[in-house]
Amino acid sequence: MPDPGREGTDGIRDTVDSVYRSESRRVLATLVRLLGDIDLAEEALHDAFVAALERWSRDGLPANPRAWLVSTGRFQAIDKIRRRARFDAVSAEIADRIEAEASDETEAPPEGLEDDRLRLVFTCCHPALQPDAQVALTLREVCGLSTEEIGAAFLVPPSTVAQRIVRAKAKIRQTGIPYRVPIPLELQDRLDNVLHVVYLVFNEGYLAARGETLTRSDLSAEAIRLGRLLADLLGEPEVFGLLALMLFQESRRAARATSEGDLVLLDEQDRSLWDTGLIRQGRDLVDRAFASRRIGSYTLQAAIAALHAQAPTFDATDWAGIAGLYDILRRADPSPVVELNRAVAVAMRDGPQAGLDLVDAILGRGDLLDYHLAHSARADFCRRLERREEAKASYVRAKDLVRSEPQRRFLEKRILELDAGGDRPST
Repeated sequence: MPDPGREGTDGIRDTVDSVYRSESRRVLATLVRLLGDIDLAEEALHDAFVAALERWSRDGLPANPRAWLVSTGRFQAIDKIRRRARFDAVSAEIADRIEAEASDETEAPPEGLEDDRLRLVFTCCHPALQPDAQVALTLREVCGLSTEEIGAAFLVPPSTVAQRIVRAKAKIRQTGIPYRVPIPLELQDRLDNVLHVVYLVFNEGYLAARGETLTRSDLSAEAIRLGRLLADLLGEPEVFGLLALMLFQESRRAARATSEGDLVLLDEQDRSLWDTGLIRQGRDLVDRAFASRRIGSYTLQAAIAALHAQAPTFDATDWAGIAGLYDILRRADPSPVVELNRAVAVAMRDGPQAGLDLVDAILGRGDLLDYHLAHSARADFCRRLERREEAKASYVRAKDLVRSEPQRRFLEKRILELDAGGDRPST
């Protein structure tokens, strides 16, 4: 016969777990604001959920679980600081300040630029922190990933991730990095940094640089969640552009790999598997960004992705339009990777020799020599021109550089095709 007490305990544990999944990052962000210290806020978050497990089983679920957790966590932290105050007068001052500043504002969710989660994003992505620390801290504090999950995503030991996070927190404390959204004059420069971190997270989820799997859907999902948060709270055109770009790319996830996890190129993908709902959302966001007439690099990239998304087949893709947008992007945000992507579009518009000339110019000046996709693109152009030895050499170079198993298998397959004298149809 089931134990009613056991069933009740399991039920409240499930409830607390559910609230943790949905509310813990918001509660943490508010506690960081109230307590002024990430480590102290994390302790308070933990203590609040431990208290919830005990008190909610006795008193029932509160009307506003988030506010209850914030209030409980804050008072648990104050009690902890006061205990330390017996040995440290500074702790007593801190406890007095926190208690004096505490008010009923935690009962209602903050709005607009004052949203606590947004403050935390800007703190984690502060330019005073190292780029790898910004990514690790954002994933840990804003997204709630464990150090083990972050380490697995980027193929670094969890201890390395933990060290990066500890150093970043220490830097925030020691240099007095403010926990706030930048003032309007600072916002654009700081926003660029935030968007860069979000896109780094997305790219690692969209095409993992290392490891056994082609993608990491959890990382892509977290980046999109952050993008939606920024879009809702800031309404900046470039945020719309980045979110649209991520949604367009995410829409193709189901078609990008076989059931065995092997890479499927764009020209071979089953477009019926593309997520039309995400594509519609992406188009709406691109329209909003262009309507502002403040068009940045993410919006231009999203416009390119939109042309891919609206093409019914690979052959029907508007390559001239894509190459034209890359011309604009190259002027707006010049980089060797943009030039490489433009070379691929030009090759589809004007033929593989045109693309090969552009890639050879990039490599000839010393750019992208250690970037496997540059050598893979060169190999593909040579293959289409039936310059098999050159194609094989470039595929081998790409394979030597790549650290992703699915991409390595794809390149090995190309090399074997060339060795066998076979070829894919030219595109």
